[in-house]
Amino acid sequence: MKHRILNFLTALFITSFLIFLFFEKIAMPIYIRKGNSIRLINVRGKVLDRGINELKISGFNGVVFDTVYTSNIEPQTIIDQYPPSGQKVKKGRTIRLKIARPEKMIDVPSLVGQSKRSAEIKIQQLGLKIDTIYVEYNPDYPKGTVAWQFPKSGDQIRKGFGLQITISEGLPPDFYQVPQLFGLSLNNAKKKLDSSRLKLGKVTYQQNEDLVPYTVLDQSISPGTVLSKSSQINIIVSVLNLQDIFDSIQNQK
Repeated sequence: MKHRILNFLTALFITSFLIFLFFEKIAMPIYIRKGNSIRLINVRGKVLDRGINELKISGFNGVVFDTVYTSNIEPQTIIDQYPPSGQKVKKGRTIRLKIARPEKMIDVPSLVGQSKRSAEIKIQQLGLKIDTIYVEYNPDYPKGTVAWQFPKSGDQIRKGFGLQITISEGLPPDFYQVPQLFGLSLNNAKKKLDSSRLKLGKVTYQQNEDLVPYTVLDQSISPGTVLSKSSQINIIVSVLNLQDIFDSIQNQK
């Protein structure tokens, strides 16, 4: 009886071992297609089209799954791959590729006339920043608003780059703003300068038959200019005949 049991156990052990070997050496390799696994080639640093073609020749499929925007690497260059090169991979597997693309360009928004805080929020939302802030008196923009920007609205810059802006301090504490004199009569020009606390400088006459005599044709300082002190403004005035002016000067001597 004991002999039969021993023979049975021996036969069972041998049968189990043979089954194990069958699955380990024959069935499992067939199931997982172990014989079709090869080491994956390295396509990093190659142009995308070339890398995908080389993968295809080796029996793999290449697909872009991620993008990095950078100016340090040529566009369409493969930066990384998964699985990494050197691993044993089944033929026909899809290899995921990470490639480089040119940095995104951002359209510069218009900031002029906005408050400093509003301008900061707007450019931060676009992925930009403020590099430099200047401050100056500017009668055309209320205090605390943007009076100037660079790059200007409509230009394009790379994401992450900065802008320069000037914040207005409004009107200076003691200022003199040059008025528009063109088209005024000589008398009205004098009154305009008086109300602006400026002085009439040299008056030059120019013959012009199309305008009413003694109409201001030009002024030495552009209208809107803000001066830190009272100054003289020279003007050019129209006359019908320069001889009349010469005779008038001679009569005054």
